[in-house]
Amino acid sequence: MASAEEEKKKKQEAEAEAGMAIGGKARDARKDGVAREVVRMEKEAVIPVIKPKLVMKLADLIEHDVDRNEFLKLCKKVEYTVRAWYLLQFEDLMQLYSLFDPVSGGKRLEQQNLPPDEIDTLEFNFMTYLFQYIVFRRGVGIDRTTDYFFMEKVDVLISRIWRSLLRVTRIDRLFSKKPQLKSRNDTKKTDEIIEDTEEEDLFVERIRLEKIELSIKNLMSKMTIQEPTFDRMIVVYRRAGTKTKPDRGIFVKHFKNIPMADMEIVLPEKKNPTLTPMDWVKFLISAVIGLVTLVGSLEMPKADVWVVIAIMSGVIGYCAKIYFTFQQNMTLYQNLITKSMYDKQLDSGKGTLLHLCDDVIQQEVKEVIISYYILMEQGKATMQDLDLHCEELIKEEFGAECNFDVHDAVKKLEKLGIVHRDSIGRILCAPLKRANEIIGTTTEEMVLRAQQNSAS
Repeated sequence: MASAEEEKKKKQEAEAEAGMAIGGKARDARKDGVAREVVRMEKEAVIPVIKPKLVMKLADLIEHDVDRNEFLKLCKKVEYTVRAWYLLQFEDLMQLYSLFDPVSGGKRLEQQNLPPDEIDTLEFNFMTYLFQYIVFRRGVGIDRTTDYFFMEKVDVLISRIWRSLLRVTRIDRLFSKKPQLKSRNDTKKTDEIIEDTEEEDLFVERIRLEKIELSIKNLMSKMTIQEPTFDRMIVVYRRAGTKTKPDRGIFVKHFKNIPMADMEIVLPEKKNPTLTPMDWVKFLISAVIGLVTLVGSLEMPKADVWVVIAIMSGVIGYCAKIYFTFQQNMTLYQNLITKSMYDKQLDSGKGTLLHLCDDVIQQEVKEVIISYYILMEQGKATMQDLDLHCEELIKEEFGAECNFDVHDAVKKLEKLGIVHRDSIGRILCAPLKRANEIIGTTTEEMVLRAQQNSAS
């Protein structure tokens, strides 16, 4: 009975934890005195396996050599065909970006002498292409740092004491905004959406100093902070212009390994740091001590002017030291941001667009290859079964997880003409040899044959 009750208790705790995490963040007291935050991230539709590894692994799973060779031939035909489909669209994208390139786009727009309405239409078309293909974040990792963080913990402690004073004196009400309450209908709708997508989400834990419990042990011991990171991130922005001369340049930048807490470092307008709570405490203590000493000196029967001047000079000098130390730290912070941006930026402008164009093609090819392989092995499958089998294959053979975009994959297979549906809507694929015949000879294959003939 005891073991059954323990299992029931553990199950209830796990359900409670999951229920808290559904809302986006879950918090409970940890043994090390740090409150726990769980951030929910949507599972991506990106297949995190490189194409050569994927193709060779699937080919090794095929028993007969003839079928294996036909499958490898089909993979090449699929890549050549899908690449040809997208190259025309990407060429339009690059032509549009040449008009909004921050370096030379302004001159091209002036040379063409286009009216503002037509420029707005071209810009809308470019952004439509961009948002259709670009993945603005990709991959989720973990960044951990272990240290004492003594000064940071003191700053957190001072901030909490200051907030408590504001709350007790009710001064915080003067600066706080009245929260907007959601209607019951909206809450119900949100809960329903979350229940449907709970299984498809990833949960990443955040451990921050702001959530530590106040104790001497926590202040004096080493701690590990943890932040989720975005493996890849794309930032698109434009500099502010004037009404008479708007800035049409569009900046496209590509970054890697950006922590969630430091996302603002990739933005063009960054928030400069202010004085830390410890600095403010030093200022206030110095001012209070100087004021008390000054008043005490003035109340003496024979106040020495030089003593008062010395006291005031010492207080002002110490405050100036704190301020200039902050300015020096500000310069170090700016240098750190510059170095971090240099290390984390992968590319910008046309280089980013070219990289994304190739990345989109690779993802589309992998989706088509995996879905065709499953249909070849299963025979017939519904859309839901095909989606499930594709995700299971990626997880079992490559140890990776993704939200497979089965609808897009089937659409590509139907466009290639190598799948069809039966009377009840199940999807069937053509045999390997027949699929290669349906796709036919691609332009790349003709070029390769011509090169081989000329070499021989």
